[in-house]
Parts: sequence; C-alpha cells; structure tokens
Amino acid sequence: MSAKLFLCDCGGTQKLDKDGLEAATGLACSGIATGLCTHQIERLAKAMAEPEAEIIVACQQEAETFEELAADLDVDAPLTVDIRDRAGWSDEGAKATPKMAALLAAAQLRETPAKTIDVASEGLCLILGASDVVLPVADQLSDMLSVTCLLTDTPEVLPAPTRRYDVTAGKLRQAKGAFGGFTVTVDAFRGASPAGRGALAFTDPQDGGSSECDIILDLTGNPALFPAHEKRDGYLRADPGDPVAVQRAAMEASHLVGTFEKTLHIRIDESLCAHSRAGQTGCTRCLDLCPTGAILPAGDHVEIDPNICAGCGACSSACPSGAVAYDDPPVTALFARIRTLASAYREAGGKTPRLLVHDATHGREMISLSARLGRGLPADVIPLEVAALGTFGHAEMMVALASGFARIDLLLSPRTERDALQAELDLAIALTEGLGAGEGRLAFLDVADPDAMSDALYAAKTTPIKSEPVLPLGHRRDATRLAAKALAGGKAIDPIELPKGAPYGAVLVNEDACTLCLSCASLCPSGALGDNPDKPELTFKEDACLQCGLCTNICPENAIALQPRLDISDDAFTTRVLKEEEPYDCIECGKPFGVKSTVERIVAKLENAHSMFTNSDNTRLIRMCDDCRIKAQYHNASAPFQMGERPKVRTTDDYLDPSKKH
Repeated sequence: MSAKLFLCDCGGTQKLDKDGLEAATGLACSGIATGLCTHQIERLAKAMAEPEAEIIVACQQEAETFEELAADLDVDAPLTVDIRDRAGWSDEGAKATPKMAALLAAAQLRETPAKTIDVASEGLCLILGASDVVLPVADQLSDMLSVTCLLTDTPEVLPAPTRRYDVTAGKLRQAKGAFGGFTVTVDAFRGASPAGRGALAFTDPQDGGSSECDIILDLTGNPALFPAHEKRDGYLRADPGDPVAVQRAAMEASHLVGTFEKTLHIRIDESLCAHSRAGQTGCTRCLDLCPTGAILPAGDHVEIDPNICAGCGACSSACPSGAVAYDDPPVTALFARIRTLASAYREAGGKTPRLLVHDATHGREMISLSARLGRGLPADVIPLEVAALGTFGHAEMMVALASGFARIDLLLSPRTERDALQAELDLAIALTEGLGAGEGRLAFLDVADPDAMSDALYAAKTTPIKSEPVLPLGHRRDATRLAAKALAGGKAIDPIELPKGAPYGAVLVNEDACTLCLSCASLCPSGALGDNPDKPELTFKEDACLQCGLCTNICPENAIALQPRLDISDDAFTTRVLKEEEPYDCIECGKPFGVKSTVERIVAKLENAHSMFTNSDNTRLIRMCDDCRIKAQYHNASAPFQMGERPKVRTTDDYLDPSKKH
C-alpha cells in the first residue's frame, strides 16, 4: 500500500498545490484540510485506523498531537514533515511546490537509529563555592541528591553540622571525567568535625585528596573547570551573584538522577588512524580541533571518550583517512539526503536550488521565527538540518554542489566551532574555484536576526552549476574526488593548490638529500609511499596520500616536503617513482643489494679513517650482501667461531686403561 499524504493549509495561511505535490511525490492526497489538528482531526483518525495504513502528515508543529492520537488508536504514529515554516509561510510560498516535494521526499528516507550507551547517576553532587551561596543550595538539594559542599571560604559563623549533606573546605586542583563519572582532586582538604562546641571546626588540611561524583555544581564564579564547559554533561555553572542563574542550575542538577541514554556520535576505526607510527607523531588534526578534550593519543592511534564527546563533528570533517567518522547519522546517509533534496526539487520542476545548512536548535528557531513573523525563506532555498554544523565539511559541500545545488549557505549559531568550520569552507572554496565552478557558491550566514537572515537570502544572486548531477559513492575522500571531477565538467584541470593542512596532496623529495633509507615508506600509514623490493626506489601514489606529515617528521635527512593539492586526473591513481638509484653488486656473489652511492659513500668515509677499517679487510664486508658477509665472518680466522679441532671425548675406560697416559 502506498503512503497517503495529508495536507493542511493551517487555517488558510499558506497556499498548497495538491495536484502538483501528488504528481511530484507520487503520494495520494485526498484533499487540503484547514484544521487537521483540531476540528478535522477525525479525518486523520479514520485514515490511521485503516489496516496497514502508512500516513504522512505535512505538519510537524502538531507532531505530539498526532502521536497521542496514534496511541489512542493503538497504531504507529504518522510521519510528520514541516513544509509550512520551511516553505509555505514565505513571500514566495506560491512558488514553493518543488521545495515542498523535496522536503517530503527527503523525510521518507530511512534513518539508522543512533547508537547509545547508558550513563548512570546516583545523584552524588559536589557543590563548589562560597558558603553564603553554596549552603542554601545544599539545603535545597539535599532531599533529592547526595550533596557534598566544597567551600572556598571558612567564615567564623557556620551552621551546626547536619547529616543531610557533608561540608568540607579546600581548593579544587583538578577535575576530570563527565556526567556519572567525575573525579576531583582537592588540595588543603579539610573535613568538618562533628564534635566540639562553638563555631564549626575543620580537620587539619591535607593535599591530594581524591573523590568521585556524578554532578558538579560550580558556583565559584571562577573560570570553568573544563574547556567548552557548556558541552560537558553533568557540569553546571552559574554566576554566584545571579540568584536566578543559581536557582536554574540547582533545578537542573536536581533532575540528574537515574539512568540516561547518551548518543555515540563518533565511530573510530583505529586501523585507519594516521596519528603516529613507531613513536613518531603524524596527524593531529582531531586532537587540535576537539573543543571538549574528548580525544587523546593512544599509541599509534587516538581514542575518543564517548562520555565527554559532545558530538560537534569537527573531528570527522577534518580526519584525512576516515578513521574518525560521524555516526549520527553516517556520512553516507547525509549524502543520500542531499542528493534526494536536489533530485526531487528538479523533478518537481524547480531550477537552480540553493541549500541552507543549519543546526537543530538555533537554526531551526531562526527559520521558524522568520516564517511566522517575517518573509520566510525564498522558494529556491532548501533548508537542511544537521545535528551539528561541524559535521558539514568540505566533502559535504562538494557533494551538494555536484548534486545540483548552485549555492550553499551555512547558518552559524553562537555555539558553532567556527575555526574548524572556516578551514573546511576555505578548502571547499579553493576546490570549487580551482575547478572553474565559479565564485560565491559557498558562504557563512552569520546573523542573529531572522529578518536579516531572510534579507540576505533574498538578496543573494547565483548562477546554475554547469555540470551533470552525480551519485555520491563511497566515503568522504571518494565522494570529494567524484564531485570534483563532475564540477570540472570533463575538462582537463591542472592540480589545484589547496590551503595548508588540506588532506590531499603530493610529496616532494629532495633527490640530492635523500639516501633511500626508506624509513618514510616503512611508516606511511596509508601506503602512499612505497618501495621496490627488486631495486632501490621510492614510489608514491598521490590518491592515497593523507598529508599526515609522518614522512616529513621521520626523514633523517629532512629531504621530504608536503604539497597540499588535488589532482583529479588519473595520474593521481598511478604509482610514480620519486627517487631511484643503481644498486650495488656484491663483490663476492654479484647479487645487487643496497644503494650504490650510499655504499661507496660509507666506504669512502671509513676506509683508512677509522681504526677498525685501517689495514684490514673490514671494508670488504661493507661491499658484501648479507649472506656473503655472514659467510666471510664465519670463515675468518679471527672469528669466535674458529676454535680449532674439537677434542675427543674421554670415557671411563680411557681413565682405567693403564696403557694410556692421563
């Protein structure tokens, strides 16, 4: 049974083309309602009650109403899609049918449920700050949480000891962990003494006291204990001079008891990580970008603490090898959504679509306010909501352009990690301009006012992309190369110079300095650098190069440099020789081995210049292959192996025979 589409013009406030949407989406529609969530809800209830009914309601504002109706009918809740705020409520709403069709098509894509882990909190709460702020909050929370107060002061007058919560004093030296698993270290720790008369007494101070808690309520007014503290679950912070903020934080803390689901935003494949090899550091992109400190080195790869990770996605966009990948949703699902939006828009008769990428909080609210109170979005601007803007990197931008979008605007929010996203934007701009796809196709939309957002979008002018839309295949590197070839339009393009730090490029070798030690080839994590087992050669395959920098760090002669660029020609897939030399022939067996220039240079430096190589045959050993060198050492008269003829074994009979001398 095909899905049935229910349309509602929301009290006549938007114009809907029923026939056009039916033709564009292939969905059956019985008509256009005016109050599907109120006086016409029975129409929806009747359709939902039909056996195996598959219902799509073009209204997301009243999703909870429709879910409650489904629960009453004991059926599955209908799929709800917002075409009102994102398309219908607009100065160009009458022309928005292609965009509505695109939004309906994308909403029907199946999404893989996000992976989650359980985080348990027993309500162990540590409150930091001055006594006049902390103790009233402790009184308030002690009935709901297990509270410990760490006072930054010890005034002369303190309340009498109470068993409702613990009172301590000291200086917090360090805090680690996240919600449900914080570890704190306190110096000058003093616990309140329950005995004694008069003012509350404390024990003698001790340094290095350690404890664990589930929640930290920071009311000190000092700098935050964690980087990007607003992203650290379980860490609540308020200005002690603002009573409203303190009460808001206390209220939030009171609800943090029980078992919670935390989304696993990032998936890591350690075998692909190019962080380090043999103790030499290569790629550190994700380590440099992570705002929360969730990523740490772990030998040859990195590890990500899922409890600390806030899912900003910057690491996945910057990872050159795909070892770190965003998994909520996977990048392949995002590619499919982009392609569906573009193709459905074109099939419905739309031309030259633009893409507005926004997050699920700030961006969604901006679009809603613009639609309700302002001009709304232009008819050719299709909004794409992502979990975090950091996940929309250069690969996604290239795929969107190659799918047919003529322009991409990224609506920034106050919490966007802009440095990381700026690097991705600069890389995508360098690629598109280098491919001849035109200027002004990628930009940030950095406005905080809904009207300013609408005005900027209506004022922007763009030209169509002169390329056939492509089907993005593979992961981010593969999709970027495929998109770049499509945007080139079949033209031969010289390698495009890219900004420093780009994950594509070539390796340049100073042939005069290179000794062909091949340490770079042995440690290259992607196999871009290689050797020839038959003769001294250093080979390179550009398509595989991650520009991780490991080869430049390991080269003892400093003979290697990186050249960020993208070569979309087939030459990038071929293996070419960067340095080759003539092998040296063994003076004993004639078998080629080593590098002739290196062997001759070593002999020239050591012969008659070192005590071990003066008036001796040791230089001959340097000119021999491994097998001949071992044989020569074994048969050398001065070798420890030369011990003369083995003595005859003496037996008891030899000692008892009087004819034999002992």
